[in-house]
Amino acid sequence: MSTETLAPGFADPVLDAQRVFRAVLDAMARPGTIIEIPSPSTPPEPVMPAVGAVLLSLADHETPVWIDHESKAPGFSAWLGFHCGSRLVSEPGQAMFALVIDAATMPPLSAFEPGSEEYPDRSATIIVQVPSLTGGEGWTITGPGIRDRIAFGPAGLPAAFKDWIVENNAHFPQGVDLIFASGNRIAALPRSTRLKG
Repeated sequence: MSTETLAPGFADPVLDAQRVFRAVLDAMARPGTIIEIPSPSTPPEPVMPAVGAVLLSLADHETPVWIDHESKAPGFSAWLGFHCGSRLVSEPGQAMFALVIDAATMPPLSAFEPGSEEYPDRSATIIVQVPSLTGGEGWTITGPGIRDRIAFGPAGLPAAFKDWIVENNAHFPQGVDLIFASGNRIAALPRSTRLKG
């Protein structure tokens, strides 16, 4: 794909990236809270605007990226490479950022880099594209950033996802962080988030 046919990234790369980065930080600080992306991007379909915006704000030439079904998003790897300089990796465990386009068939969270005891911050952040941030199996979540407990239930996730979250949290401070994206909105579940019941 030539650069002439690549979809644009941000209208203002610096300011828009800063706005989206702040939105991601807000989502991480308030798990389960749905946040509107202030500067959506226009990635190739079927990648949603919020997904593209998050990657544009977080990824760069030093961050390896894994995409679950690259063939389902023709042109996205070229778009990401052009705008971020990120290199793609073939295995989920090699990635600093992972994009899950088809949540229903994603690998378990244990397939991704959890960081180490010495460097838990070197874990992966997984961006999971879902049809909706509501309407799925209702979870009650607690943890840092949540006053008491709140309900959260993104749609389109595998049946085992709840168990994966419990297992991920059990290894805290190691473990992966999750950003769910749908349309122009995101919500996050950092590794410190716990599921109740």
